[in-house]
Order: sequence, then structure tokens, then C-alpha cells
Amino acid sequence: MLSQMKLLLRGCLAVIAAVGFSGPALAEATLVHAGTLLAIPGDSPQSEATVEIHDGKIKAVHSGFVTPESLSLDADTRVIDLSNQFVMPGFIDLHVHLGAYANAGARGLYVRKPDAYFALIGAQNAHKTLMAGFTTVRDLGSRGYSIFALRDAIAEGIVPGPRLLVAGSAITPSGGHGDFHGYREEVANALPATGTCDGADDCMRAVRQMVKRGADVIKVTSTGGVLSNTNAGTGQQFTHEELVAIANTAHMLGRKVTAHAHAKPGIEAALNAGFDSIEHSMWADKDTMKLFKKTGAFVIPTVYPISYVGDTPEKMKQGPFKDAPPAVMEKLLALGRQPKDMTRMAHNMGVNIALGTDSGVSPHGENANEFVEYVGIGMSPMEALMAGTVRAATAGGIEGVGSIAPGMYADLVAMSESPLEDISAVLDVNFVMRDGHVFKAVEAK
Repeated sequence: MLSQMKLLLRGCLAVIAAVGFSGPALAEATLVHAGTLLAIPGDSPQSEATVEIHDGKIKAVHSGFVTPESLSLDADTRVIDLSNQFVMPGFIDLHVHLGAYANAGARGLYVRKPDAYFALIGAQNAHKTLMAGFTTVRDLGSRGYSIFALRDAIAEGIVPGPRLLVAGSAITPSGGHGDFHGYREEVANALPATGTCDGADDCMRAVRQMVKRGADVIKVTSTGGVLSNTNAGTGQQFTHEELVAIANTAHMLGRKVTAHAHAKPGIEAALNAGFDSIEHSMWADKDTMKLFKKTGAFVIPTVYPISYVGDTPEKMKQGPFKDAPPAVMEKLLALGRQPKDMTRMAHNMGVNIALGTDSGVSPHGENANEFVEYVGIGMSPMEALMAGTVRAATAGGIEGVGSIAPGMYADLVAMSESPLEDISAVLDVNFVMRDGHVFKAVEAK
């Protein structure tokens, strides 16, 4: 435990030190010279371009390396030289758990540690995520109030991190995937899942309560989950009436609603109820994909975590979840290559795909491996980049992000190599800007 606390302290000190990257208040203008600029993923990149930034937003994109004087700006206007870099919009991850560890042994911490502990863990993980080039993320499940505090602290410049949208607690039926499992009844009752509801009317109340707490998006456990310590399986857990009540209430309150769903009936029930997206979608088939296309909903596959924990029984039993409880291990072993096969099928059938990683299952800061997985199942590099930028922005209903264009937030990342030629370039981001603040700069050579 002492070594764990030392690591936590070291990470928090690194987070505090990183605040210096944001610098003082933004200058009135900044120019970024980009050797290659992919302003809008899906469009062709352009060579030698200048991004003009005012007060944290993009004012214009100019051809060539323009000077401050040519734009009637002050001669001392900040100019960032990325003339030998590939520049594109900051990445977007629609499914993370910033307060979570990437191993099975950490689950007991929820019993032993207060919210403040998880706020610090979240700050450490937010910093790792930002340094990996993810300037906007969506946290889809955290207990207590720590994630709300972290979101606000990042927005106010207190700690560095990506722009953060949060769900708070997942909406779950009693005993469902989002409930609290594996402890004697007295302990479980002392730490209830705040999103628990049963019946349509009660589920309307739970959604309203989560919005009242500050949720930006509503996350729902439509089916059982792999990592919940219960042998209830991964089948449908909410009724159609409950799912309709949840979706309608979320939409009335101006929130997107997304469903954790593994089994085919639970995926299709959420789609038929009007959900905007489905996380994981492991056991979808061709008929399910046709329903995705009919409704226009997005699938958010979360492929990399399964590669990380092990996509064969042998790898799984040697991986980070090798000590998982039997009820969890049984479900893990059933996954295998299914996430990759499902994502390939979705792509081949033209289903909307947006990037999400479920980081917290896999390590924070390794999120960009999801791009690599997408190319591995048959996407072009451009399609993979679109899934983590423009399409993720659309899927999440997040305005001002996903492209580099006038009026958008100045969220930029840069790489020495082109990810359009080798997608693994996304694993080595060397420049990160969010809202016009530089958090990671290219080292001088």
C-alpha cells in the first residue's frame, strides 16, 4: 500500500507540474505553422498551412506560413513552429473511466477510499489522457461526486486534462451491471449505486436525479457486464418500457443517452427505445447492424481493452485480470476475438462507428491504440481518424470539437509522421493544444 501511495503522490505531483504548460492567460492571438494540416478528417490534408487562433478558438485557416504582420497582428504575436509536423484536431474518446485502475485487484478501493482519493486518481489519469492527444473525453461511470469535481477543475484550469463530459453513475436496475456487487448485504447497502432504478417511473426519476447531480450524458446498463462480480450473465436487464422511459427523459432534458450492452436482445432493445449510441455491442449480428443503420445510432466498439486483457484464454489467464473472481473470469473468457469480429462486421455494413476505449479496463494514456485496432479490422487510416474526431463529436453531440475550422475550439495535436501513411504515428503525439493552451510542446532539436 505504501508503494501504491508513493506512485499516486508522484503522479499527482506530475499533474501539478504540468499545469505550467497552460501558462498565463491566453495571448490575444496565436499562429500555428503546420507542415501538413488535416483540418477536417475525411477531407484531403493540405501542405504548409497556418492556423490562426484568438482567445482559445480558431479564427481562420490560411494557406502557407503567414506572418503576424501579414494579418495585421502585433509583431510579437506568438508563432508556434510545427512546419515539420503532421497537425490535426485533438482526439476524442467517448468512453473512459478516469477514476478506475486497469486491474482486477483495485475493486476493493471503493470500499476503503473516499471520493477525494478518486478525484486525485482521476486527475492523474486525465493528465495521461491529455498527453496522449485526447483533448475531449466522456467519462461513462464514476461513483460519488469526484468526477464532477474533476470536470469543473479542468474547465477552470486548476488541473490539466481533456475537456470532460461526465455521466456520473450509470442508470442500472437493482442487481444489474452498474449496481454494487461482491460484498455482504450490509456493506452493499451502505454504498448504494446512485443510479439504481426499477420500473419505468422510477427510471424517469433516476435520470432526472442524475441530471440534477450534473450529468452531461446519461449512461445506461442495458445488459449485464463482464466485470461486474455476479453470475447474472451479459443478457438484457432492463425492460423495453424502462428503456423507453430512460431515453425519453434523457432527451427531454437535452442529454444524449448511451447504453452499455453486450447481448443481442439488450442491444436491440436500446436501439428500439431510441438510444443515441451503444457501447461495446459485443454480440450484435447482421440483423442488429441493420437496426443500427435504420435508427442512425452509433456503435462505440471498445476493441483495444480486450486485446490488452487477452483475446485468447491463454493470454487472459496471464493478463491483468488473471486474479478476477470466477463470475468475472467466465465472462471474460467468452469474449475472445468477438469485439474485433463485431467491429469488422459493423464497418463492412456501413454502421456509424465512433471511438471509445473503456480506458480504466486498459491503461489510461494508451487510448490511441484503438485507432490501430480499427485499421487492423479493415478501416483505412482516414476512417479510423474520423471515428476519433468528427464522428465522435457527432455521436456525442459535442459542439466545437473534432475539426479545425473557424469558430471551433483550438484543440490541436501534432506528430512527426503522418498517421495516414502509418496509423501507429498516433501513438507518438508530441504536441498537444487544448483551448489554445499548449500542454505538450515539440522539443527543440
